[in-house]
Amino acid sequence: MLECQAEAFALPKDQHYLNCAYMAPIPRRVERAGIEAIARKRAPAAVTPDDFFRDGEALRSEFADLIHAEDPARVAIIPAASYGLATAARNLPVSRGQRIVTLREQFPSNVYTWTRLAADKGALVTHVEPIAGPDRGRRWNERILEAIDRNTAVVALPHVHWADGTLFDLEAIGRRARDVGAALVIDGTQSVGALPFDVQRIQPDAVICAGYKWLLGPYSIGLAWFGNRFDNGVPLEENWISRRDSHDFAGLVRYRDEYGPGAARYDVGERSNFILVPMLLEALRLLNGWGPEAIQAYCRTISQAIIPAATELGFEVEEAAWRGDHLFGLRLPRGMDPAQLKQAFDARNISVSVRGDAIRISPNVYNATRDAEALVEGLVSHARALA
Repeated sequence: MLECQAEAFALPKDQHYLNCAYMAPIPRRVERAGIEAIARKRAPAAVTPDDFFRDGEALRSEFADLIHAEDPARVAIIPAASYGLATAARNLPVSRGQRIVTLREQFPSNVYTWTRLAADKGALVTHVEPIAGPDRGRRWNERILEAIDRNTAVVALPHVHWADGTLFDLEAIGRRARDVGAALVIDGTQSVGALPFDVQRIQPDAVICAGYKWLLGPYSIGLAWFGNRFDNGVPLEENWISRRDSHDFAGLVRYRDEYGPGAARYDVGERSNFILVPMLLEALRLLNGWGPEAIQAYCRTISQAIIPAATELGFEVEEAAWRGDHLFGLRLPRGMDPAQLKQAFDARNISVSVRGDAIRISPNVYNATRDAEALVEGLVSHARALA
């Protein structure tokens, strides 16, 4: 059983930060890696050609381990989730009249990409909506499966909904997508790192992750895994480092048409970022040491200290089978203003987010029961003030 890891972070002692889905605090080890990396830039003569490749290859390996991927060469280094999604959209065949299946109120980057592709190709985007009431999560999953038919070209979903943590059965959705020949593109930004993810079981075509949330890394770097649909694709950029034999700096004037092996063709320019790459690498080593299974179990201890009290006060929460414990939403009782509740939390140094019609709560391993108790006290106090 994983214990509280608050000492691995530098969060203020008087702050109840239950908002990792907004932005993760970087661990102390990740901060030190960044500071050391900045210092190395003072004397660039010490930066060797191997330095352009070594940490990046280690980063691919750590991410592959995190998602149970067999081949690290299928991992690309990207600057943002939108970059990885745009790469996927550029390389997936979509014909006029075909459909792209997404979710209602999905994160915008995983909507705008497909809206543009549909407009360019004359395709249609279907936003699958939930049904309010009991069994909301189960019925939403059923509606997704029903929406995937022989006319579906792409299914673009997260593992959990970014606003309320609704969990999607990616194994069942993946089987349905394969049955009809549709590509499955997963935005793992709000799950990978805190929720177990196995590409061998789910069999997606692409998994895209920003690095600054549950991967505990810095902003402006992320990772993507691309399956064999993308083996001969066209990248968004034409980088020198993505070409075959780019290790040979003296030979770079001999231009090569061939890309390097695997998904490196999809890497962002200046992928060797000598500050961000070491930071994200250190973060992934930490995550792989803890393990997503243990992280999710730890988050369950925090969520279970909040949800029963919240439901007694009239808040609605997705059923346990259809939500993540690292990210869940409290839908407010009738007449309660989410903005006012957020202000009440802010006054108590409780950090959460308002997303859609839910208060989004997202604990991680740095949280302790005192954070859950503070949030419950805030809910009780606000409810009494409105009574």
